[in-house]
Amino acid sequence: MRLAGQQIYLRFYKISDASELAELHARNREFFQRVSPLLPDAFYTEEHQKTRIEQVLKKTDEGQVYAFGIFLKATDQLIGDISLTQIARGNVQSCTTGFTLDKEYNGKGYTTEALQLVVDFAFRELKLHRIEAGAMPDNLASIRVLEKVGFTKEGIAKENVKINGKWTDHQILAIINSLDV
Repeated sequence: MRLAGQQIYLRFYKISDASELAELHARNREFFQRVSPLLPDAFYTEEHQKTRIEQVLKKTDEGQVYAFGIFLKATDQLIGDISLTQIARGNVQSCTTGFTLDKEYNGKGYTTEALQLVVDFAFRELKLHRIEAGAMPDNLASIRVLEKVGFTKEGIAKENVKINGKWTDHQILAIINSLDV
């Protein structure tokens, strides 16, 4: 599966991406850590990323998770990731999205483009009704990306996610499928 944009494309991970994925996270460890749960040192190894990709691909086959690498069209370099998780069907038809982007590539519109591609995929292909995202209230860049794509603020989830060992509040945003009738 490949979703193409203007500057980037998204595709499901392959086992062969494990090394590049480990390098991406290792290179951005401190940068990502500001807004992520604490991760063990093993997370940053190729072996761990292989296992993680295998688990994600199994969940994709089951329709539970869709995780994409964000790649530059010009060079095929992996610069980030974006996913749809916590997929609920039945009368709910919703999911959660989250994303990371290499600090060197921030501010160039890549995350906004990736998020738009994922939203279109979720609504058109998966026929989901709602996508939710959360960001720490001071993570203005992520909130801005979400709002550019059409997510609206819904409220603050108090002590919602443990970041760096401390429970933190999250601004909850969501987008509703306008194609869904």
